[in-house]
Amino acid sequence: MKLYTINTGHFKLDGGAMFGVVPKTMWNKLNPADEKNMCNWAMRCLLVEDGNRLILIDNGIGNKQDDKFFSHYYLNGNDTLEKSLQEYGFHSDDITDVFLTHLHFDHCGGSIKRVKDNLIPAFKNANYWSNERHWKWATEPNDREKASFLKENILPIQESGQLKFWQEGTHELGNNFSVINVFGHTDSMMLPKITYKEKTIVFMADLLPSAAHLPIPYVMSYDMFPLTTLNEKKYFLEEALTNDYLLFFEHDPVHECCNLINTEKGIRPNHFFKLEECI
Repeated sequence: MKLYTINTGHFKLDGGAMFGVVPKTMWNKLNPADEKNMCNWAMRCLLVEDGNRLILIDNGIGNKQDDKFFSHYYLNGNDTLEKSLQEYGFHSDDITDVFLTHLHFDHCGGSIKRVKDNLIPAFKNANYWSNERHWKWATEPNDREKASFLKENILPIQESGQLKFWQEGTHELGNNFSVINVFGHTDSMMLPKITYKEKTIVFMADLLPSAAHLPIPYVMSYDMFPLTTLNEKKYFLEEALTNDYLLFFEHDPVHECCNLINTEKGIRPNHFFKLEECI
């Protein structure tokens, strides 16, 4: 097995929305906002090469939306999904499985590409993995969350016949790949848990979008059920500390990975490192 960090670019989101009830005087020290109160965030994905399988976990925001849409998110940086794959000698056609933690546009937008007037899978040889509960949640969205679920990112996956639903407790992507289900950010988000060389690496998605979100009260305003997120963070961090998990951050603008340590203020990052340094 080999693991690769796949950087797909950065975007900006409102700092207050990203840190919820935490005052700006506190969170601004962690990820300083610009004059519009926007903080910069990564869209960092993970590629797992395991035997004949090449599994891409999330795929960024994509590039098929119009200029008005992208103007809200201030895309920046030189990284793209295609360039990052090419750096390791891969092409989108090599991907056998696309594992979607959830269907918010910054996690699944790269799933579908626009060719002339048609929307088609960007990974023509891949199975796309979601789960039945989250799929229903995303395709029948509530009024608060529906702006994050874009039909053009989601429905063409099913129409292509490439959609698969993950079943809890199975090992459909190999014995070293399992899933933690969480329900606070959105219903039935999936966190991949990967065993590699006696280490356990957890892809944090939006349970812990960055290292700055490790303190328990630091819960995004985007979360549908913030008290659920709070309790899920408590449980997960205790488990991660006890079992010495390595955390892989999807949105942290600086840090790829960390391990954990218990401090007087609670569980906090111990050491930061790049994925290639810990594997």
